[in-house]
Amino acid sequence: MTNPWNKIKLTDYESHMSLDSVGQLQALNRMMASQFDSFPVKTAMVLGVAGGNGLEHIDTDKYQTVYGVDINEDYLKEVYKRYKDKEKVLRCLQLDLINEADMLPHAELVIANLLVEYIGYDAFKNAITKIDPQYVTVGIQINVDQDAWVSDSPYLHAFDSLDEVHHQMEEKELTECLKEAGYSLIGTDREDLPNGKALVRLDYKKDI
Repeated sequence: MTNPWNKIKLTDYESHMSLDSVGQLQALNRMMASQFDSFPVKTAMVLGVAGGNGLEHIDTDKYQTVYGVDINEDYLKEVYKRYKDKEKVLRCLQLDLINEADMLPHAELVIANLLVEYIGYDAFKNAITKIDPQYVTVGIQINVDQDAWVSDSPYLHAFDSLDEVHHQMEEKELTECLKEAGYSLIGTDREDLPNGKALVRLDYKKDI
């Protein structure tokens, strides 16, 4: 089965996410600025990097390498076009995280925003085990209306196929999943979004 994310145009995705009625592109950008800045690391990996929203916050004096991972090759091509000023540290990898996690390199920090929803807890735990980071920071969407996890917009039907792969996220279950992988919760944050949704950030550290 072809992954639905290979069929979704980046322009549709970003146009939907940036609408005032959705507000997620802007919220994720603010979140990533803090995520890149919050941990004492020199290498990072962004899982589900899409078009690279937030990569402008990479401090090239701090980071030696930042990997951007996505299943969609066209998304990654756009990342390279947009962030030529980060080329000395930015490395893009086209990988299917469910089936190709063994190919993931090591990084000290993993950033995964709106990613676990589309691969599930077990695949995410497996990817984290392979990457073996010191820190993991995750952004998940919490929905008041469980039946309407995609906000209404002119681009709504571009995402119809995602029902095939979408998993409803819960903070407790994600934390338990990462606990099994050897990580403890060290911080949380929440930003309310339009349409009764919220973006929750959960930070984890590898147990010594």
